[in-house]
Amino acid sequence: MSFEPPARADALSAPSPDAPSSGPVGAADDDFLGRPTLDRADLQALLGESLQGSDVKRARRVFVNRSLRMDETQVIGFDMDYTLAIYNQPRIEALSVQCTLDKLVNQRGYDRAILGLDFDPSIAIRGIVVDRVAGNVFKGDRYGHIGRVYHGSRPLGRDEKRALYHTQRIRLSSDRYAWIDTLFALPEAVMFSRIVEWMDASDQPRAYAKLWKDIRESIDEAHRDESMKRVIKANLGDFLERDPELAPTLHKLRSAGKRLFLLTNSYWDYTDQVMKWLLDGQLPTYASWRSYFDVVITGSQKPAFFTERRPFLELNDDGSERGPVEGSFHRGAIYQGGNIVDFEQLMRAPGDRVLYIGDHIYGDMLRAKKSTVWRTAMVIQELERELTLAESNAPALRKLEEQEKRLARIEAEINYQGLVLRSLVRLEDHPHGNGHAAPAPPVDARLVAEAIKSTRARLEKLKSTQREIGADVEKLEHDIDHGFNAWWGPMFKQGVENSRFGEQVEDYACLYTSRVSNFLAYSPLYYFRSPRDHMPHEL
Repeated sequence: MSFEPPARADALSAPSPDAPSSGPVGAADDDFLGRPTLDRADLQALLGESLQGSDVKRARRVFVNRSLRMDETQVIGFDMDYTLAIYNQPRIEALSVQCTLDKLVNQRGYDRAILGLDFDPSIAIRGIVVDRVAGNVFKGDRYGHIGRVYHGSRPLGRDEKRALYHTQRIRLSSDRYAWIDTLFALPEAVMFSRIVEWMDASDQPRAYAKLWKDIRESIDEAHRDESMKRVIKANLGDFLERDPELAPTLHKLRSAGKRLFLLTNSYWDYTDQVMKWLLDGQLPTYASWRSYFDVVITGSQKPAFFTERRPFLELNDDGSERGPVEGSFHRGAIYQGGNIVDFEQLMRAPGDRVLYIGDHIYGDMLRAKKSTVWRTAMVIQELERELTLAESNAPALRKLEEQEKRLARIEAEINYQGLVLRSLVRLEDHPHGNGHAAPAPPVDARLVAEAIKSTRARLEKLKSTQREIGADVEKLEHDIDHGFNAWWGPMFKQGVENSRFGEQVEDYACLYTSRVSNFLAYSPLYYFRSPRDHMPHEL
């Protein structure tokens, strides 16, 4: 998709990207934004034609859980990692595994044999849960029902699952369970499953909870001591994907008068290098990546940013501390830490006019929803692949739905014929009634016997068809699931229900999409309308 920056952007809305940045952000000289107010006609002339939502390629659409009017959105914030910065997932996972295994062996005394294990990245997707005590990994639906469960690579049978997870309510908030809800966390589940299997096979002590604790601490140390980031910063092109539509997307939003801010947990040194690689030199009118944003906040420590009252600090360009923030934010400055209350005051941003775009279901979406009235958009990097797979599996999915409807009709007919058969048998046994009611008229025993025989034959044929369709449904489900992920099936589904992850996306993300640049296809005035919701009785 090509993009031509709109003419006269400097005259119509946002100040030039390279204008002096000494003024406070949100100074109310003209309006709330501190910029001349534009009417809809001016903006439409400025921005040109945008595609309607239905015209956008499905894999690049923005999907809507809760209606949102972009013309009323005045401030838009972005997380960095896995939001603005899209990582090469296979390479980042391989690096994470390498750094974690190194610490497990050299700092925690694990057998060097684990360095030679194969780690299949497909064994982990977002939304699975680690049972630290039993050494299992499972996936649940929106109601907490546990579907597939693996111990290492071995799927648990029906009786094992029932004994562990179906006789009592599973509380995922318990310390026993760890929720895999970010792309950064996937290698943790991969390593846990594989080393559990190795432990069992080599008669190692089955200290599954300790293994999980050691993996978590090792991977945290790899982030803290720069083991991973040092490699990434030295080879940014190997680990990051440069999206040519990202800069035009940010420019289009700025040109519509939106104020943009960056709010990331990464600290300044890493943030600066990643953002330079992503945005510097992408559009000639922007001197550096910082020109795209009105406010830059690093080291925000989300979710604490939304739940605690940590102070904001202003930083020098080299990342050293300048001092506490006073008065208001200033364009071009760098900030660290902070909290939602002070942010809204310093930014002069009413919460219902703020849209925050991130990738973390807990740190970005859930906490923003529970602690603020900010609107939310979730970037789900895997969504493009899921949609592509859904399209290729569409014929099988349609056939599955048809077969499930046939199966439901046949099961209803079996129930009816079974009721008829029971009534006929009672009539055969008690041709004159059961003694509790007035005597029935005489019946022809021969006709009753023939009716019983034909009903039984009909039932047997129905049950045979039921078995055939049931086997077909089972095969279709197996093939469709393997078409998405051989271990877990579609990320957003567990059986016929939405998965737990799918439910949380639906509950906490007003919008969701596969990457920030998908907003380029939509007008900054676009009205994202949610589909009309239905209860089962309304369908």
